Amino acid sequence: MKANLPETLEKELKGMVAGVPHPREMAIDVVNRLQDHYGYLSDDSLALAAGLLEMTPLELEELATFYTFIYREPVGRYVIHVCDSVICWMEGGVNLVAHLLARLGIQLGETTADGLFTVLPVCCIGYCDRAPAILVNRKVHGPLTIESLDRLVDSLREDAA
Repeated sequence: MKANLPETLEKELKGMVAGVPHPREMAIDVVNRLQDHYGYLSDDSLALAAGLLEMTPLELEELATFYTFIYREPVGRYVIHVCDSVICWMEGGVNLVAHLLARLGIQLGETTADGLFTVLPVCCIGYCDRAPAILVNRKVHGPLTIESLDRLVDSLREDAA
């Protein structure tokens, strides 16, 4: 294992893999733990995980790039997934996202210069009853208005300070 991996995390990952008949079964769990530790799944982390899981790095890369919540590049402290489904559009989501991006001074897929926010599109977050909605670090917020979105962003900035 990589030298800078904490011993407790190394033990945890090895234990997860040892506890199942086929190491591949734990691919998402191992990747998520590494991502939780490093903030994203770096190439080094991917190679480390592939070795643990008895997979090639390419096999794990294919899996990792399929999932919305696995980040192959550094992301901000707050990852905001904006729903681009028809229901959110009908409920004003397009204007909400445009406002959010303008306020943060970034485009979809980018991270703010201070490293606090990354905004990513997602096909559907499954909260049509709360449209327009977003996820912030996998927690749903909605239905949103421009005002409630501004309060949320302000609150996240305050929490980060």
